[in-house]
Amino acid sequence: MRRAITAGRLRHRAVLEAPEDAPDGAGGVLRGWRALAALSVAVEPVRVTPGERFDAREAIATHRVTCRHRADVARGMRLTSGERRLLILAVHDPDASGRFLRLDCREEA
Repeated sequence: MRRAITAGRLRHRAVLEAPEDAPDGAGGVLRGWRALAALSVAVEPVRVTPGERFDAREAIATHRVTCRHRADVARGMRLTSGERRLLILAVHDPDASGRFLRLDCREEA
């Protein structure tokens, strides 16, 4: 059962970051991140599943993040909080009210 979305649940701080690519001088690009805004968020763990990356086993953790509505949040951006990095996979307005956004995220190692 999901709890109702209220502003009081947004008690964690995170920084919204957008990807920023720069030439690496050898014909490729280097991916960097540019901070856009500090947000108050609620983070709920959803699932941890086993996976593999570069022939190594790892756990893939997904989270549901709620924040106040912003027009500039998009898939491919990320949220950071301390050492934690959450890549935004999907963005939607859960109750079509324009008050909050629900972000489906995957935690980056």
